[in-house]
Order: sequence, then structure tokens, then C-alpha cells
Amino acid sequence: MSFLEKMDDVFKSKWSFQQEMPIQTKLIPEMLAGRDIVAESPTGSGKTLAFVLPILQLVDGDKKQTQALIITPSQELSMQIVNVIREWVQGTSITVTQLIGGANMQRQIEHLKKKPTIVVGTPGRLAELVKVKKLKMYDIRHIVLDEGDQLLSRDHRVVVKNMIDAANPDRQVIAVSATITEEIELVANKFMIDPIRIQVGAEEMPKSGKVIHSFVKADVRDKTDVLRGISHLKGLRALAFINNVDQLRMKEMKLKYNEAPVAVLHSDMKKFERQQTLESFRKGDTRVLIATDLAARGLDIEGLTHVIHVDVPHTIEQYLHRSGRTGRAGADGEVLTLLSYAEERDYRKLTKGIKTVQKVWYKGQLLEGNSKTVGNNNKKK
Repeated sequence: MSFLEKMDDVFKSKWSFQQEMPIQTKLIPEMLAGRDIVAESPTGSGKTLAFVLPILQLVDGDKKQTQALIITPSQELSMQIVNVIREWVQGTSITVTQLIGGANMQRQIEHLKKKPTIVVGTPGRLAELVKVKKLKMYDIRHIVLDEGDQLLSRDHRVVVKNMIDAANPDRQVIAVSATITEEIELVANKFMIDPIRIQVGAEEMPKSGKVIHSFVKADVRDKTDVLRGISHLKGLRALAFINNVDQLRMKEMKLKYNEAPVAVLHSDMKKFERQQTLESFRKGDTRVLIATDLAARGLDIEGLTHVIHVDVPHTIEQYLHRSGRTGRAGADGEVLTLLSYAEERDYRKLTKGIKTVQKVWYKGQLLEGNSKTVGNNNKKK
């Protein structure tokens, strides 16, 4: 059976259970036409399949060449995409290899000798393998920058540019993210040839579950105790965000000392530790996964009831990426912010135009308190 015939069967079996999403409707035909693309679509809107499915049709598994490269900012997101690809290529000649930091480099080199059709990896490890001439960029004709805003930021821009420049001159480059700023679009245009701009707004998305944006006022010194209490709520499965690793580690020590059902995920952990932590959380062994933005960027975890901003994000883009982890696939969710007095002004800016509900943490319960929003966002003007 050819790959396209298999795709028809797979579509019949898989898509009978799910609706085609707007980003897939818009992106797939343009990718198949060979266009360079900058695409923006909300979190949880089906971006991964939107670029994976056309890649699977654009590559040829019978050719012993690495033809497509998907770059991601985190190990977890790379692993997630590899798992999606493996599910879709079962029974075909297309192969995929993951190249991430923290894993055995020699073993990755052995995998590359087999000429996998698709490579998925993080910028640092990919650059290392290009430098030692084990990843042959010239054969690559399709490059996807997943979470493109982060990959084209100042931290990764040079590394990503060098890889794109080393690829086949007839390459196709696609950048996708939930947030594409004007700066990122300008940078992306430098790497692309006559790129098409695709945007999917929240109003275009099929009706999904109800997501409540709420806040609890808490002094900075009390946030850990509030988080510990919330972690014991029945039925809760939460992804909690902290702005930096040092603060995360301090909270981890206090929470585990008090036997809170939490786990942590951050970029300083070893690959095995991160995999084990995610698996434990997905199984429900822990109720709250505390992470930094880098570790949790793009993660798709089913059944999240809450996203908790332990620290108020620095930017609107951060708030949107974090908050989009809950309320996916038609499920309800809640975005809860632990809000200190010093953070109120920033929170007002981040939630401008969003209805927010004040809650209180009282005797082991999360109760709706003052129905007014911070900054009176909902007052009629």
C-alpha cells in the first residue's frame, strides 16, 4: 500500500472522531504547494498535525536521505512531535529520529547513519551534529520552526539562521506559533522567499470548553502555602508556572517537605528525569506539575483542569502560551493567578479585555470571592 493510500485510510479512521481545525485547512494546502509560511494560531488549535501531515506527503521514505527538519525549543516538545509522527507513519517507509540535548550523542550519530527521513530536535544539539558533519543539511528541503517566536528570538536566532542557510537552496521554511510579533515576522521574512502569512484568530476556532480566568490575592511569602493547599484539591490536575529555575527549586523543597503531591520540570534536569516526571504526571501520580516556560512550551497534556500562574508572566505572549494548556479539545478549564500586590498592575495589562474572577483560598477551598475584576476590566465605559 502506498503512503497516500494509507493516508486516505488513516484520515477515514482518525478524522471521523475529530473536526478539521482552521489552521489545518489554511496551512496544509500552502505547504503542499511549497510555499514559505509564517503561521499564527492559538494554543491547542491543531498546529502540530497542520505541519506534520503535509511533511509526510512531501517526503519520500524510499530515499535514503534526511529530507525534513523540525526544530523545537524544548526536549519535551520534540518528544511529543516524534510520538505524533510515529503514530502516523506506521506501516510506511518514512522514519523519524529525535536529536535533543541530554541524550547520548554517539547513539544519535548511529541513528543518523541510517538516514532517517525526518529529524526533530532542539537547536543546541542540532548545531553540534551539523558542526561535526553528521547531520547533512544540504539534503534537507523542508524546515519547520515550531514555537517559531521563541526559535527566532535573540537566544536562538543565529543558530537557526545558520542551519537554514546550510540547507538545500530550494528549501521550504515554515514558522508556526500561537504568537507572532512584528519583530519575529520581520526576522522570519529574512530567512524565507515570498512567505505567505496565515493567521487564525480565537473567533475562528470551533466552540470549545469554557475557560475561567481567575485570581487569588496572596502575599509573595504565602504563595507556596496556597499552592500546597490547592495541590490537594480533589480532581485537580494543574500545570503551575514559575518565572525562573531558582524560585522553582526553592518552592520544590518546601512543597516536598510538606508532602504536597507535586513534581517539577525545568531545563536543568536530565532527559531521563524529565521523561519520568512527565510520564508520572500524565498517569496521575502527581496532581501539580510545576515548570518554567522553557520546559513546558508547547506541551499538550490531556485533562488539565487548571493552569496556575504562581508568578505573573512578563508578557502577554507568555500569558497566552501558558493559559492555552487548559481548556483544550472541548474541555472546561481554569487559569488561576496567585496575585501579589506588586503584580496587580502587570496583571491588569495582561488580562485587558478578559473577564477575570476574584477567588479566595479559605479553609482548604477555592471559593469565588469578589466578583469584580482587578482593575475593573468589566465596568461599562
